[in-house]
Amino acid sequence: MQAQDSGVSSSSSSSSMGDLIKQGYEIKSTVSNGSKLIVFLQKDNSAYACEFTSLTSSRCGSIN
Repeated sequence: MQAQDSGVSSSSSSSSMGDLIKQGYEIKSTVSNGSKLIVFLQKDNSAYACEFTSLTSSRCGSIN
């Protein structure tokens, strides 16, 4: 799976990681990017990336 930072930041999706997990998305990979953690989730042919800047602050966006 390939992802680009611009795909995460330009998305207008407002799903939270908790919502995505409830919908059946599975965590496939995590990447540390400096002080941020990026979590990649996938379900069938749909994928999301969630960026965590702290334990309580995150944003998720569709990457496909």
